[in-house]
Amino acid sequence: MSRFDFSPLYRSAIGFDRLASLMENAANNGSNGNSGYPPYNIELLNENQYRISMAVAGFARDELEITSHENTLMIKGHKTPEQQGGRNYLYQGIAERGFERRFQLADHIKVTGADLENGLLHIDLVREVPEAAKPRTISIG
Repeated sequence: MSRFDFSPLYRSAIGFDRLASLMENAANNGSNGNSGYPPYNIELLNENQYRISMAVAGFARDELEITSHENTLMIKGHKTPEQQGGRNYLYQGIAERGFERRFQLADHIKVTGADLENGLLHIDLVREVPEAAKPRTISIG
């Protein structure tokens, strides 16, 4: 992939120093070979609420780990040979391989909960903008 020069953006955008690293992370996530597994949806519930639904068939609650740190949400699924039960499959169409999926969250996005239902992992997110960050009118005096 060719490199892009983002310096013109820095002339009029203040505080977007992370833009280049976010673009690079997005490019790397698409080329890691695991980009399609597990499949997921991102849903807009209302103006400030989102839901990520991820297909994790074959994984139990204790085999999934969800971590939110700064602006990164990481979901890991891991199976050990003992958990697979030493089964002898003639055909295995349900992928039970481990995975790690990362999402870059915008500022002020918080994880509010997670639920595992019918093979789908639902992660609820909400945008909570603090009062100090909301627009305010400045009087001319």
